[in-house]
Amino acid sequence: MNFLRGVDWYQLKLFAEHSTGISMDALHVILGIVLQLLVALLFKSSLARPMPLLAVLALELVNEANDFRVEIWPDPGIQIGEAVKDVVLTMFIPTLIFLVARRRPKLLVQGSN
Repeated sequence: MNFLRGVDWYQLKLFAEHSTGISMDALHVILGIVLQLLVALLFKSSLARPMPLLAVLALELVNEANDFRVEIWPDPGIQIGEAVKDVVLTMFIPTLIFLVARRRPKLLVQGSN
């Protein structure tokens, strides 16, 4: 199976949803956080730097572009709305983590109290 092909990627996503019992929406939330942490770890970057957040955004936009290529919905408005929802779900917590790390880093560090 060639996972670089869009149809195979979509099938992998369906497999993940059905094999774990986790909804596709919840998978967006979970993978957004995991990807942000992995990118920061792999590139030895702080979560306060924009690179891990922007990497998650880039991967999510590629994912949504692929969904538009593979899935054809009868109502484009609903499909666009679903794509926007997916981007918001994927990016909400990583953006929150980025903002906290940047503006209130002590909230992420265990204190000595």
